Amino acid sequence: MENYKLVFKRSVAKDLRNIPNKDVKKILRTIESLLDDPRSEACIKLSGQERYRIRQGVYRIVYEIQDEELIILVVKVAHRSVIYKK
Repeated sequence: MENYKLVFKRSVAKDLRNIPNKDVKKILRTIESLLDDPRSEACIKLSGQERYRIRQGVYRIVYEIQDEELIILVVKVAHRSVIYKK
């Protein structure tokens, strides 16, 4: 299987600052697990977008998979109550 590379949007660092450290560690572990299988059974494709989301407790991680460049772009990390609001 190909080796994907993780890339984070700059805004993700700001998102992570608002989350408790113990949860950030779990979130980062979940993000790293995407390298093994970016389209695992736990991920769900968002309707109307070329993005996916995966759960980590009460938080959601939204990401894009760019197969041509073998990149997983983490777009947003937030609490489930605010992740989809614009």
